[in-house]
Amino acid sequence: MKQLAILWKFSRPHTIIGSACSITALYLLSLNGQPFAAYAGVYWLTLLAALACNIFIVGLNQLVDVELDKINKPGLPLAAGTLSRRSAKFIIFSCLGIALVAAYAASAFLLLIISVIVLIGTAYSVPPVQLKKHHLPAAICITLVRGIIVNIGLFLHFNRMVNNSNSLPGFIIVLTIFIAAFSIAIAWFKDMPDTEGDAAFKFKTFPLLYNKNLALRVGGAFVIAAYIVILLWAYRTGNYFLLYTHLLLLVLFTINLFSVRLSDHTSVKRFYLRFWIFFFAAYIVFGIWAVL
Repeated sequence: MKQLAILWKFSRPHTIIGSACSITALYLLSLNGQPFAAYAGVYWLTLLAALACNIFIVGLNQLVDVELDKINKPGLPLAAGTLSRRSAKFIIFSCLGIALVAAYAASAFLLLIISVIVLIGTAYSVPPVQLKKHHLPAAICITLVRGIIVNIGLFLHFNRMVNNSNSLPGFIIVLTIFIAAFSIAIAWFKDMPDTEGDAAFKFKTFPLLYNKNLALRVGGAFVIAAYIVILLWAYRTGNYFLLYTHLLLLVLFTINLFSVRLSDHTSVKRFYLRFWIFFFAAYIVFGIWAVL
């Protein structure tokens, strides 16, 4: 159990849950009312490939950042010394193999998507490229993967397998815009609790180049704008379930945004972790809507 707990912590649970929510929602949206089990094999292979790819990317990031994490995130397994570098490498490259094999078993198109994500994730973390050291390339990487490739690419993958169609319905375009805005905010919010270590290692993050308050306000403005896009689309299409649920989420997000105390490190960390709940909720709400 202790080893499983270490592996769970190493996998960065909030990113794993986010990936699981997105894959499940996109699969449900592609079914068009068909039973969940109709294409369960495709779903499970896609989920396995995505989660294994997720662990590869976050694990690689921790492997590169051991010294940085000793300052910013000392509780992570590698930084805390509860996981060896050798074990971490075994987990990371095993997950890479699992991701590629599962993707290949599902479809050549999914293999292409996972391969592109792996390349972007590697460029994000690994020197000499290490795009995460600069706030704009880092935001572009996260937005490309979480916002665009996952939503458009994986929906197309499911739609091709389930419906033999390459169409992109309006709700996928709106969801993509919504999550892309969230992804930009993630790129800025995640650096707010980490300014001490980032400054020591000369990372040019948004909160360091400007300040935490500006990162919070600009990121919050992106997310609020994203909610407004969803609300306008839902109102115009008469989709009152998505209208009322996202209106409630907007209110709760605004409360969370104005509750953070930037001078309190614990408050900033809690704000960021709560922010992921809104990310999960977007996919959960769309998934429920898909089966209503």
